[in-house]
Amino acid sequence: MPITEILEQNAAKYGNDVCLVEINPEVKEVRRVTWKEYELIEPNPTTHYRREITWNVFNEKANRFANMLLSRGVTKGDKVAILLMNCLEWLPIYFGILKTGALAVPLNFRYASDEIEYCLKLADVDVLVFGPEFIGRIEAIDERISKNRLLFYVGDNCPSFAEDYNSLTANCSSVSPDIKLTDDDDAAIYFSSGTTGFPKAILHAHRSLMHSCKVEQAHHGQTKDDVFLCIPPLYHTGAKMHWFGSFLVGGKAVLLKGTKPKYIFDAVSQEQCTIVWLLVPWAQDILEAIDRGELKLEDYKLDQWRLMHIGAQPVPPSLIKRWKEIFPNHEYDTNYGLSESIGPGAVHLGVENIHKVGAIGKAGYGWKTRIVDENGNDVKQGDVGELILQGPGVMKCYYHDKKATEEVLKDGWLYTGDMAVEDEDGFIMLVDRKKDVIISGGENLYPVEIENFIRNHDAVHDVAVIGLPDSRLGEIAAAIIELKPNMIVTEEEINEFCLGMPRYKRPRKIIFADIPRNPTGKIEKPKLREIYCGVSLVEAQNKG
Repeated sequence: MPITEILEQNAAKYGNDVCLVEINPEVKEVRRVTWKEYELIEPNPTTHYRREITWNVFNEKANRFANMLLSRGVTKGDKVAILLMNCLEWLPIYFGILKTGALAVPLNFRYASDEIEYCLKLADVDVLVFGPEFIGRIEAIDERISKNRLLFYVGDNCPSFAEDYNSLTANCSSVSPDIKLTDDDDAAIYFSSGTTGFPKAILHAHRSLMHSCKVEQAHHGQTKDDVFLCIPPLYHTGAKMHWFGSFLVGGKAVLLKGTKPKYIFDAVSQEQCTIVWLLVPWAQDILEAIDRGELKLEDYKLDQWRLMHIGAQPVPPSLIKRWKEIFPNHEYDTNYGLSESIGPGAVHLGVENIHKVGAIGKAGYGWKTRIVDENGNDVKQGDVGELILQGPGVMKCYYHDKKATEEVLKDGWLYTGDMAVEDEDGFIMLVDRKKDVIISGGENLYPVEIENFIRNHDAVHDVAVIGLPDSRLGEIAAAIIELKPNMIVTEEEINEFCLGMPRYKRPRKIIFADIPRNPTGKIEKPKLREIYCGVSLVEAQNKG
């Protein structure tokens, strides 16, 4: 069943219930003030910006956009790109695209003009929908991208080179268009995160989207009464596919703009959120704010918060140990997935397996896993190999890239590029990215292991380990360390702390600097290699 039918069902069952809330703590709510015969608009200093819509409005907006696209010649199989910050319009636009039979193509809001142009061409995009934050970037490439594409603008003060979304959709029919969709029809193109260089276009069918709904709900038991706090960008599979579990049962979601600990706690408290998906840096920031006394738990209503889960990157066990000390009643889960496997849940720990923190878990609902050697043969339990996946959420292909597709899709299995090991209980632990493995003097060093160890130091906020060229050993491990605010630590102190690791795993070089992460929280190691190794991003693509 195509995912668009779930929206129709929710509108029929829960039409007047609020389904989406948008909060921007950094913008004050606008209020109208009447003075004599004048009406003034001014910021309300006591209230942050907040909007909400019901399931009926959600479905009507999706239908209006779908019918507008159809009236402008968009047909089944066309591609419609979305370049918006998280907002109430994002998801109705996404579902409106799907209802036409066209493919939704979400774009990373951090893309520069040339990257936007590159992705539009790679995905054969016919229509671009963009918001006010991107006017300058789109204007810079307008003459090149608008010749054969429609440009629709979402927001106030529409630029001259685009058409206004609000006025175009206002008078369109709110009835769902009669477009037949099947599970095998193409649904969306997502782009790889870019931590490995240039993004690839990942093609998914409607079956993948529907499976992600079932996986997330099966893992975390969302009900109609749950409220999901969504903080990560909606262009990424992780955020949206975790929300899909609530979407499946008609639960409410809160779109929060901003990642400061206070913003998160305010939203949880005021909107009565029960499920929060965090990235590692945000969870670390929350713990540090609590330790500094900047966040006081008694100032917030948090009793209803039942589940905290993390994905998108390896999770330091020390972080979860500290989290459980502060929030002993929280269920915890970690999820593993890739954009190529429609985001979260291909592997998950399970809320009942808190004793296995450090592992990513076992095969998720409807998924199969194996750990294999270079020849595709299963390795012995306890040996390191590459994690491969099979299930209904695997991508169809890398769009327009047959060679790259053949490298990762083999005999129905998706080769993830992640090195992993299975313990005696069948739980899988990530060791590192295959391309990030450092070979030093013939020994394989796995940066994640070293990073997890160094994160246990009380002064360390974040750490990334990369390989530096060495004439004698080939490569050596270098640890780039970002310290907590106002902390001072010497290289000698870090080296002494690392004596707790086997000698061959200890980093040979310590660098104190900030750690760059992308919007989904992943360390941007190509950038670090460019800075410290003199390796360009093009060369880094081949390294990882």
